[in-house]
Amino acid sequence: MKKKSGHIVSYTAAELRAKEKRGESKSDWKAAAKKPLPSGREPDDAMEEIDWATAETPMPRRKAHMTLRLDADMLGWFRAQGKGYQTRINAILRKYFEQHVR
Repeated sequence: MKKKSGHIVSYTAAELRAKEKRGESKSDWKAAAKKPLPSGREPDDAMEEIDWATAETPMPRRKAHMTLRLDADMLGWFRAQGKGYQTRINAILRKYFEQHVR
């Protein structure tokens, strides 16, 4: 078990199985599965009902490789957000493109 005050707690799969066997699991998944989905009346409950059987994943667009020069402070800000920062930059540029082309 890796536990430090104020830090993320992480366990291996074996440690989690051992905790569950000892009755230390704090998640009651069977009880949670019986609860109804939120009604959506509360802003915090906002979610669409999704039919997972027919849900489709959109095909990713083909990406082109290029070198792009950005201001250092702006690039630093995106990188500080962690993994996927290039995808976020692309999404922002796509929104700008869509607003000006269509």
